[in-house]
Amino acid sequence: MADIIQLLPDNVANQIAAGEVIQRPASVVKELMENAIDAGSTQIDLVIKDAGKTLIQVTDNGGGMTYTDARMCFERHATSKIKSADQLFQLTTKGFRGEALASIASIAHVDLKTKMPDEDLGTQLHIEGSNVTEHEPCACPDGTSIQVKNLFFNVPARRNFLKSDQVETKHIVEEFLRVAMPHNDITFSMHHNGDEVYFLPAGNRKQRLISIFGKQYDERLVPVDEETTIVKLSGYVGKPDKAKKTRGEQYFFVNNRFIKSPYLNHAINNAYSELISKDHFPSYFLFMEVDPQSIDVNIHPTKTEVKFEEEKSIYAILQSAVRNSLGKFNVMPTLDFNQEATFSEFIDPNRPVVEPEIKIDTTYNPFEKEKQAKLNNGGSSIRHAERSTFPSNPSTNTQNWESLHEVTRSSGVNSEQTVETDLNQSEQRKMFQISDKYIFTSIKSGYVVIDQYRAHYRILYDAFIQQIEHRNGESQGLIFPETVELSKTDFKLLNAIEDELKILGFAYQKEDYTINITAKPSSLDEVPSADIIAQLLDNFKMNADNNNVSPKETIARSLASGTAIRKGKKLNPQEISDLVDRLFACEDSQYAPNGKKIIINFTFEDIEKQFN
Repeated sequence: MADIIQLLPDNVANQIAAGEVIQRPASVVKELMENAIDAGSTQIDLVIKDAGKTLIQVTDNGGGMTYTDARMCFERHATSKIKSADQLFQLTTKGFRGEALASIASIAHVDLKTKMPDEDLGTQLHIEGSNVTEHEPCACPDGTSIQVKNLFFNVPARRNFLKSDQVETKHIVEEFLRVAMPHNDITFSMHHNGDEVYFLPAGNRKQRLISIFGKQYDERLVPVDEETTIVKLSGYVGKPDKAKKTRGEQYFFVNNRFIKSPYLNHAINNAYSELISKDHFPSYFLFMEVDPQSIDVNIHPTKTEVKFEEEKSIYAILQSAVRNSLGKFNVMPTLDFNQEATFSEFIDPNRPVVEPEIKIDTTYNPFEKEKQAKLNNGGSSIRHAERSTFPSNPSTNTQNWESLHEVTRSSGVNSEQTVETDLNQSEQRKMFQISDKYIFTSIKSGYVVIDQYRAHYRILYDAFIQQIEHRNGESQGLIFPETVELSKTDFKLLNAIEDELKILGFAYQKEDYTINITAKPSSLDEVPSADIIAQLLDNFKMNADNNNVSPKETIARSLASGTAIRKGKKLNPQEISDLVDRLFACEDSQYAPNGKKIIINFTFEDIEKQFN
């Protein structure tokens, strides 16, 4: 039998490795920027075109390479970082496996120019799909400039799986920030299609975060600083009242390397327990320094997953440090056992003490009150009815209850399609609010429970969709403009949906990365503009990878979900009736825009089964 096992050609092996290391243009950005950091650069510039599909260029002022090293760096498993397996647990550099450049060169056209500071001439190299077509001396600045063009040109199947330019650019920006954030001593810049996206000058850590996320973060960040024999922890966490509905602003770094850790994320969530609602997520930018020998960064090709020797201890330290920081900066409530804070706030130490005056009603007779109560024959129940939100006329209430029982004595099988008909046919239907969350009412075949938030969510969503489609949004001018400061990324995202916002009734003036809102939709009059814009942008970020949700739908969902009446809001009878009427005027009254049920109906058969 002939031998069938053979070695793969280098170009094929490199393309297979590229499938693990280079998943999209953002992967190239990560690898090239990390190489620039390892080269000792103080300035790194990123230029991309067409979301990295046409061009990715990274230029640095680092140490550069020799003529021979410029060629060797594209060989598979060629590295200057390690020489033995033991050094895998002493790593302080970003790259070390020697796979990235070889993988990139196998699926793209690559141009490299590099020069060491003490050399007169540099080296230029051109590679197409692992084939070196040019390698010669050249005149160029100190450092390295590498251009990656026509990514996946020889692997069309991989190129076809790339998302839209907007989605791929989002991933590139994310990788850029993950590298730039911990290296605040390096100046970074990013340009896309000729436009500057970021310019991040060297500075301290807080300055770097403010440069990325905007000036408003100066007041949102709470410092965290804890040093133990296991880990040195530093960085910032966000104030609880600034928590968002997306996980976007959550960053862990270990020895200046970005990592993902659901386990450590759980520690942060525990630190914020009872401070934020379950559907919100805190922001954090935390930097951990540990002994390189106590972690393993070689368990995943992208090196974003790390194994800790002291994982449980780090969890406890992290949770405690965050809670202490929130308490220290008066974000969490603290107890002072030396004084009663409830009263001290109202005590004026300069006010003279006045003896309290005691008043006694000498005509009070408790037996007279009891006698009067008997004569009223249940008057207390009537007084209670007057204080309730329902009509206080006893005879009317009695009639309503009688008609209600007449309706509920009917039986039959009910379905979602008949709920609306049954409600409309019950002219004297009585509706109750339960726990300030649900609306309960009877129909001919049983009972109906309506989620008041989801009902209002559906009503508002349909209204916003119609306003956008018919371009007839109602605007409410503001007496005092409301200012909202944005990061560069959010500002560009807002510009992309500017037409839809103006149709709905928004009017604003732009200045740098700040907008001054002078008018907004009348239905949002009582909601702060900063909250509206923040939630709107968060929803766009969440749906960035979802091609099934249009910008129009994202805007309508965001505005509707943010302004719908919440569970816990008490409604009067007229508000309850209006809400139900408007709900059943909607084309789809059974489900909210997020697909969740609005109405649950119980037939008499359903109820009887519970007693069998």
